[in-house]
This record gives sequence, structure tokens and C-alpha cells, in this order.
Amino acid sequence: MNRPTPETLLEFADVSFRYPDGNVGLDGCSLRITRGSRNALIGANGAGKTTLFQHANGLLRPQGGTIRYAGQPIDYSRAGLRRLRSEVGLVFQNPDQQLFSASVREDVSFGPLNLGLDTATARQRVDKALLAVGMAKFADRPVHNLSFGQKKRVCIAGVLAMEPQLLVLDEPMAGLDHAMRQELLAVLDDLHARGITLLLATHDIDFAYRWTDRTHLIAGGACTVSFATPDLPHHADALEAAGLPVPGVVELHRLLRAHHLPAVAKDIPAPRSVGELITLLNQGKDS
Repeated sequence: MNRPTPETLLEFADVSFRYPDGNVGLDGCSLRITRGSRNALIGANGAGKTTLFQHANGLLRPQGGTIRYAGQPIDYSRAGLRRLRSEVGLVFQNPDQQLFSASVREDVSFGPLNLGLDTATARQRVDKALLAVGMAKFADRPVHNLSFGQKKRVCIAGVLAMEPQLLVLDEPMAGLDHAMRQELLAVLDDLHARGITLLLATHDIDFAYRWTDRTHLIAGGACTVSFATPDLPHHADALEAAGLPVPGVVELHRLLRAHHLPAVAKDIPAPRSVGELITLLNQGKDS
């Protein structure tokens, strides 16, 4: 029985963009994001990740190629961009670039009110969004009194209040300690369970390998390869060419396999985390 083809939510087709100073932002970039998936965009600093994200919700306009959302080319009229930004939410790496109101509630309310929603509907969306990111009790707190991690969650709430279908996050884990990373990861897991498609940039290759469904590699503004994340070990050469390491668990798995341990035999899928690898080794020890 044939499986249905996943619906393409966002598509870049041979997209190019050059900044006024001549620097290349995107160079014939093509990639496809399917609805309901968790995606990592990986690449070295300056590879074009942020430029791609700013094209995804219309902050930048391509100078070549086409971007389609839900099968239709992006409409760059004022009304078209308003619709797009209600569907594609962008969270910047630095929350201070995105927060500008005095209180948490005011900041999260900006987007819904800008859509023309009435006050009651906007408040319902704000309360729902703050609850989703665990910031409901901070609704009346001044933004400047929040921690860095709390500010990131408020930024996500501000985007969620628009009720997007696709959430784009630029280095969401940057600057967070372990506890804050786990809190944010729980938020992202919950959003994905609700059906929101996720696309995030990260330098944490171990996290990308452990958590995402698909990985997209960008180098020099070109989207060089996309693959199902479990297949990442087969794309080590592409990662190396882009100056990126393979996940630590992949390297460790290779070394153990070289010692012909039954628990990591070739017919057993490669583990995607150290925890999975430990489980495999314990199972091999007990058998």
C-alpha cells in the first residue's frame, strides 16, 4: 500500500539573494519543508541560515527563484505579507531584538491586535500562548525583569498568539543553560504534538540528530543536501565539506562497530543519542 506524499508547506526553489554590499545571502537555494515535521537547518556561521529565515516570512524578498507557501507563491503585497506572517512565525536568536513593550502581556498582544482582532479574542490568544510556553504567571511582569530564557519563551508566545502553522526559530537554544534548554525543548515538543511544523537553526549537531525528523544543510548560501535525520551517518562527507562535525554518538558507534560488538551489528539501526547507545550495549551484555 502506497503511503500518501507528505504535504509541502514551505518550498524554496532556486532562491538567490545578494546584500547591497555584495555579500551573497542565498545562492540558488532549494529546500522543502513538509507539514507537521521537525526540521534542523545546519551550517557554519555566515552560511545563510538567518537570510533563509528572513525570506521564509517575507522580511527579505528573493532576487531570483521562487518561494511558495502552502503551494502558492508568496504574495508580497501588504495584505499578502500580513497573511504570511500570521502563518509563518519567526523567532529571532536574540530576544531583545523582538521584545519592545513594557509588559509581557502587552508584547504578546501586539501581533493579534495588529491582525485586527477584537480585544477579547486577542486576550484569549495571548492567555493561550502564554500558557503554552509556561509563562502565564508572568503576564504582568515587566519584560526587562525576565531572564534570558524567559524572554525567549515570551518571544515564542508572541508568535504563537498569531496561531501560525510554521514556527521558525533562529538558534533557539543559544545562551541557555541546561535547565532552560530542557524547559524550551518541552515547549517545542508540545507545539509539535499540536501539529505545528518546526524549522530551527542550530549549531548543536547532537541535538539536531537526536530530535529532528529532517536535516537541511546550507553552505555558502546554497542548500546543498536535505535528508531524513536518521540517515545523517550516511552524509558525513557532506557535513565535513561544510566544516561541521558528525554527532558524537555517531563517531562512538563507528568505533564500537569497528570492534565487532554484537550489540552494534550492521543490521541494527544506528542510535540517535548516547542514551539509545547505552541501551543497545546493555541489551547486548544481557543477551
